[in-house]
Amino acid sequence: MIFAKTPAPPYWAVVFTNQQSDDTAGYAAMAQTMEALVAQQPGFLGAESARSGDGSGITVSYWQSEADMVAWKAVAAHLIAQQLGKERWYKGYVTRVAQVTRDYAHGLGSESP
Repeated sequence: MIFAKTPAPPYWAVVFTNQQSDDTAGYAAMAQTMEALVAQQPGFLGAESARSGDGSGITVSYWQSEADMVAWKAVAAHLIAQQLGKERWYKGYVTRVAQVTRDYAHGLGSESP
């Protein structure tokens, strides 16, 4: 996994934990499209993502401000991806939003991630 390079806190995090359904047709292509699109969004700092063999996954995206995070949620192409996720790709999910007030690292060199 590549760690997101984040600035000194405070910044925001969206934690998206999910369980994929059996219908994953089109999922990988949409994920690539969303990765490219989110990287162009104002205030996007980076993301980290992992998926296990049983289909459970987690993605954490980092944002400069709460307003930037809210704006991403409303991007038209992202709204389509969200709807397809609800209808086809996920059995269920939980989204959590948090403000990062402290971070620290070990073994990554002298700087934080």
